[in-house]
Amino acid sequence: MLHGGVINVAALLAPLAVCAALIPLRDDVENTNAALILVLVVVAFASSGRRPAGILAAISSAVWFDFFLTRPYQAFTINDRADIETAVLLVLTGAAVTEIALWGRRQQASASRQTGYLEGILAAGETGLTGDALIEHVTTQITDVLGLDSCRYDAGGSRGYPTLGHDGAITRGGHAINVERDGLPIHSEIEIPLQGKGRLLLVAATRISRPDRRQRLIAVALADQLATALTEHPHEPACG
Repeated sequence: MLHGGVINVAALLAPLAVCAALIPLRDDVENTNAALILVLVVVAFASSGRRPAGILAAISSAVWFDFFLTRPYQAFTINDRADIETAVLLVLTGAAVTEIALWGRRQQASASRQTGYLEGILAAGETGLTGDALIEHVTTQITDVLGLDSCRYDAGGSRGYPTLGHDGAITRGGHAINVERDGLPIHSEIEIPLQGKGRLLLVAATRISRPDRRQRLIAVALADQLATALTEHPHEPACG
């Protein structure tokens, strides 16, 4: 994989090379078409997932578009209003394309994480683990899914802590907590009841974690796997 600095340098130089290559064709190729070619260059660097590379490519494209492809040539001056607009749009389009590409990469990464979480649910049911080993497996998975400090099993009953329910909502005293806005409660543990087999206690005290509803539902599904296992294989686990 190329180093970020190498990619950034390439992002600066590639538009220069493209504009220089278009010099013999500048009387035949409309500047708007040349700008579209440069947008493709920006897209190529934006797809690297590095915002600086996309932005540098966009700025470099506008600079060399001005220098090589607009009158007066070989001068950082544009006399034609249409060319000025094209140069500005080139920068704005390049920046927008960069952000869209980064958004797509984030969505892809999120989808990959969701797939991993779902595989974790299946794994919890297929590992053949029981007792403390299964508890450790499930609590580790939930800690990762929700971005927690810790998750532990407690054999006792509810103590009135905020509760993560089967609908993915976290409620305290009957009132829903807006997790997407406020994050998980940091001043109290959060519990997931285990169908009469105790509960899981979640701690998110050192940082604000905002797991989305899908992640919270996955955590509940993992807890259900544990509850089912504890029902089928009665066990006195070590309490944390």
